[in-house]
Amino acid sequence: MPQDTATLIERRRELLGPNLPTFYDDPVHLVKGEGVWLWDADGRKYLDCYNNVPHVGHCHPHVVEAITRQASTLNTHTRYLHDNILDYVERLTGHLGSNLSTAILTCTGSEANDIALRMAQAATGKIGIIATDDTYHGNTWLVSQVTRHREPIGGRADWVRFVPAPDSYRPMGEAEGKGFAETFTAHVKQAIHELEEAGHGVACFILDPYFANEGFPTLPSGFLDETAKAVRAAGGIMIADEVQPGFGRTGTHMWGHEKIGLAPEIVTTGKPMANGHPVGSVISSPEILSAFRETTGYFNTFGGNPVSCAAAIATLDVLENENLMANAQDAGNYARERLAALAQRYEAIGNVRGSGLFFGAELVKNRETREPDAKLAEKVSNAMRHEGILLNRASIHHNTLKVRPPMPFGHAEADLLVETLDKVLGELTG
Repeated sequence: MPQDTATLIERRRELLGPNLPTFYDDPVHLVKGEGVWLWDADGRKYLDCYNNVPHVGHCHPHVVEAITRQASTLNTHTRYLHDNILDYVERLTGHLGSNLSTAILTCTGSEANDIALRMAQAATGKIGIIATDDTYHGNTWLVSQVTRHREPIGGRADWVRFVPAPDSYRPMGEAEGKGFAETFTAHVKQAIHELEEAGHGVACFILDPYFANEGFPTLPSGFLDETAKAVRAAGGIMIADEVQPGFGRTGTHMWGHEKIGLAPEIVTTGKPMANGHPVGSVISSPEILSAFRETTGYFNTFGGNPVSCAAAIATLDVLENENLMANAQDAGNYARERLAALAQRYEAIGNVRGSGLFFGAELVKNRETREPDAKLAEKVSNAMRHEGILLNRASIHHNTLKVRPPMPFGHAEADLLVETLDKVLGELTG
């Protein structure tokens, strides 16, 4: 018999420690997944509109078979030779620019971003790091330095600077008569100046090129052009964290940095790349990777193991063979059209935005003032869970519904999502 929610929560507290987060006011006890669907311990079915980790669908048979076959044959580390890691890196880098031709494989996005930051420092000989002020890049000590939500143990390092995250619904710069991108670049130039004045120099600017946690603002291609020029003029490099927008999720492009027109020196990936098997990567040029390896002699026991690489190869197979990037564009366009129609009936929906299968609706108290309504977003997220739809919220103001489902999500699922949201908003806003 499955244990009740209260018992499971208490066991988690006792065995895993306090403050381990769960989604929703009534956490979901999941036991099974298939495609875009999940089931809880009571047999209730949920539409998964949030989990990008099972990128090509929960328990996709091709990925499951690849993992099973390799696990029953061999699994070891990369101090021994094996084809899988080479085959995968060759295929992965084939989807990137010619200068991004080498990679380090890790187990998580946190590790990947930690390595990327140190790689930038090794390649440039500088230590200064710039990030946006409402971002998330992982959990290691170094990566925690560029996350504003909690102060790292020992305090924030002096060689880190933050710039305001872009918000296309309330774009900075209009009041000063400057363009949105120009104002963003001005903040970056100020951060560069401060780091140089402090003697740190600029190693890199790390960002998610889709600004996913910041609320996935609508930004034109070229938005980061002047920012990238300023960083490179100071001797730094650009790091694109593709953990959320990568692998075709935006529908229009394979990578978030392609969508915004950025050519980064380093790309990191994680969550979706092996459909739930723990794989991450740091991709760069041979010159940058060599500078890092000469500095640190890096080795990762589990990163790039044969089973993980088999899962990653199989995930690319499905992504390509089932045309899931094209599906993301089609289903995402349809879902946003339906959300935009819903916004005509609810004043609480201030803005609908996104690309491909990464979209959402920003909820506000007042459309005229655009005052955020984080409490309503939280209520909607919880109410949708009780209606059998799993989604969540994000953004600078924590008021944007975040929809990021597995890539097979289609029109029928979009209809169910929007119709359920219509019901929930009707009940909550009266």
